[in-house]
Amino acid sequence: YGMKWNIARHLFDMGCRVTILPGTATASEILDLEPDGVFLSNGPGDPEPLVYAQETIRGLLGRKPIFGICLGHQLLCLAAGARTYKLKFGHRGANQPVQNLEDSRVEITCQNHGFAVEAESLPGDLEVTHVNLNDKTIEGIRHKTLPAFSVQYHPEASSGPHDSGYLFARFKGML
Repeated sequence: YGMKWNIARHLFDMGCRVTILPGTATASEILDLEPDGVFLSNGPGDPEPLVYAQETIRGLLGRKPIFGICLGHQLLCLAAGARTYKLKFGHRGANQPVQNLEDSRVEITCQNHGFAVEAESLPGDLEVTHVNLNDKTIEGIRHKTLPAFSVQYHPEASSGPHDSGYLFARFKGML
């Protein structure tokens, strides 16, 4: 969807074989490659018009482990039945405080997006894992029964107890 090359480098450095596909790839095209998992990248803009991406993600849910960041987070949530909305000011910069609800620790994250997932629309099979401490927006989710999770921020540029190494290792552990 517009992935930064540093993300592919992080995955590669962890021992993953990385195959980069266009955002328009279909679920069957992805599954034909027999990946161990699918990473949904960051990218620009409003996620709701990207219906083709939402359909692809729906076709992958439950069939392959999925990890999404930024736009990929929003698309995963939309594919699972949530809605998104435009933020008044957006989250920009390398100083966004995010609380990990699993252990109450705070991470200082890097973000660059203008949309967020609407909390009231979250389906029952998605659980909030991270919250923005500035405005209480959803910063992370996980599927309760399927191997899928996502964060709204850039883990490769964040600092704290659950920086990129933790999240990418969590994804690799699902593979």
